[in-house]
Amino acid sequence: MKVGYYPGCSLSGTGKEYDLSIRKVLEKLDVELAELNDWSCCGATSAHATNHFLSIGLSSLNLFQAQKQNLEELFAPCAACYNRMVVAKDELGKGTETAKKISALNNGESTAKVNIINIIQLFEKAGLENISAKTKMNLKGIKAACYYGCLLVRPFSITKFDDAEQPVAMEKIISAVGAEPVDWNYKVECCGGAHSIAHKEIVVDLSKKIIDDAVKHGANVIIVACPMCHSNLDMRQRAMKDTAAIPVLYLSEFVGLALGIDSKELGMNLHFTSTEPILEKVLVKE
Repeated sequence: MKVGYYPGCSLSGTGKEYDLSIRKVLEKLDVELAELNDWSCCGATSAHATNHFLSIGLSSLNLFQAQKQNLEELFAPCAACYNRMVVAKDELGKGTETAKKISALNNGESTAKVNIINIIQLFEKAGLENISAKTKMNLKGIKAACYYGCLLVRPFSITKFDDAEQPVAMEKIISAVGAEPVDWNYKVECCGGAHSIAHKEIVVDLSKKIIDDAVKHGANVIIVACPMCHSNLDMRQRAMKDTAAIPVLYLSEFVGLALGIDSKELGMNLHFTSTEPILEKVLVKE
C-alpha cells in the first residue's frame, strides 16, 4: 500500500520521534510513504487564529501539491495538521468566496480527489488483523489512556471520523496489540495547545487534569496522536505539583513496541518523562 505523507513542521523538530516511529512501523506493515514534494506549513494555530483566508490558503497549497503528484490519499499524522487540511478541503468544496480566491490563485484547480487521513485511519487501512498478527511483544499489564485531544475528531460535521465525544478507534488499535485501554473522562479535552510558550500556566493546569484523570482510572501510559499534545503532556509534567509521572507515547511508538522495534529506533529515549516504566513491562511473546 502506498500513501502520500505530509510530515508537517513539528515532525522534523520537537516531534521527530513521531516521524521516526511512523517510518519504522509502516515499513513493518508494508506501507510505502510518498512524501509530499515541497510541502509547506499548514498554518495551524498562528494563521488560524489571525487570518481565515491565510489559514485556508496555506493548507490548500499542500492539497493542490498532492493533486499534482496524483496522490489520492494524504496522510497527516499531526492532529492539528489533519484538522486544518480537512477544514480547508471542506471550504474549497463549498465554493465560498475564500475558496474561489484560493482556487483562482491555483489556476482554478480542484482538490476534490485528495482524501486526507490521520494516523488512526492509516492503521485501520493497514489492517488491525495485520497489526495483531505481526505483534511480537507481550503487552499484558499495560493499561493505556487513549488521548485524542480536541482536534482529531472535531468538528464531526467535517472530519466524519469516529465520535466527537466518545471516540473508540484508538482503543481498538491498543486492544489489537494486546494492551488494555482504560475508560476515562478526559480523552477529548484540550491540553492547552499552542499556549505552551506564552501561557504556560494554562497548559500546566489543563494538562495536569488530563494526566490526573488518566492515573485515577488506572492508566500507566498515555497514548497521543499529536506533537503539541505530546509536548504539553510529556514536557510539562515537571511543572505539575502532586501529579504522578506517567509516560506519554505516540500511537506509532506504542505500536512499534508491540511489533518488536527497538525503543531507541522509535525515539523513546528523546522524551522528557522517562519511558522506562513501560519498557520494563514489555516482554517477548512465548
